[in-house]
Amino acid sequence: SMTDVIPEADINKAIHAFKAGEAFDFKKFVHLLGLNKRSPADVTKAFHILDKDRSGYIEEEELQLILKGFSKEGRELTDKETKDLLIKGDKDGDGKIGVDEFTSLVAES
Repeated sequence: SMTDVIPEADINKAIHAFKAGEAFDFKKFVHLLGLNKRSPADVTKAFHILDKDRSGYIEEEELQLILKGFSKEGRELTDKETKDLLIKGDKDGDGKIGVDEFTSLVAES
C-alpha cells in the first residue's frame, strides 16, 4: 500500500490540502507528500500502486483517481484537473503516463 512508501501523516496532509475542491496542483501535492525527496525506487513503487490495472501506464481513468490511489479519503479529480495533469505528464503524447514520465513529473515538481 501507499503507506509503505509515504508516511500516512504526509498522505493525509496532502489529501486534505485538495479536499475542498481547490484546483489540484500536482507540484504542491508532490511536495506535501514529500514524494520528490523519496528514492527513485519509492517513486516507481508509488507509480505501480497508482497503475491499478497493471498495464504499465497510468491511464486517464486512473489519473482521475490519483488522490484515491494515495488514500480512500481522496476525492476524484475533475475532468479538467485530470486532462491538465495528463497533458503535463504525457511527454510522448500517447494519452497515458508511463513510469518514466511519472518519474520525470515528480522530479520536475
